[in-house]
Amino acid sequence: MAEHDLPLTESAPKAEIPAALATALRDWAEQYAQDAAAPARAALAERDVALAERDEAIERLTSELRNAKHIASEALVGKAKDQLAIDGKDAQIADLRNQLERSMANTASESDARLKAQMDLIGATTARDNYDAEIKDLRAQLDASQAERRTLKTEKEVLLSRLQ
Repeated sequence: MAEHDLPLTESAPKAEIPAALATALRDWAEQYAQDAAAPARAALAERDVALAERDEAIERLTSELRNAKHIASEALVGKAKDQLAIDGKDAQIADLRNQLERSMANTASESDARLKAQMDLIGATTARDNYDAEIKDLRAQLDASQAERRTLKTEKEVLLSRLQ
């Protein structure tokens, strides 16, 4: 048999690790595991921080989005109300315009009627004035004729009296 093939007998001492060595080995293994995991823990911590920051950013953006949606919907409602008000005002303006046009047409018609009446009155006044002037002229002619007649009558009487 070869030297390395020695038979094991029960008389050989048991291979037990002394407690102090086991404790030291365990402490070393724990420390080694902690040291070896430190970069991974640091990376996980950084990732947790980054995730927390991302979660906060997502929450903030979600809140801002909700706020923007609320503002946009209020703006749309306000715009719709304004448009309804404008449409209502446009309808009122159109109604007022129609009323004004009718009123102006009535006023123009009344004004035309008054103007016609005044023109007729002016025409009547002019005709009356013309008749008055003609009457005065005719009276003047009548007075002249009567004066001439009296003169002729007087001459006739004078002539008759001479003839007699």
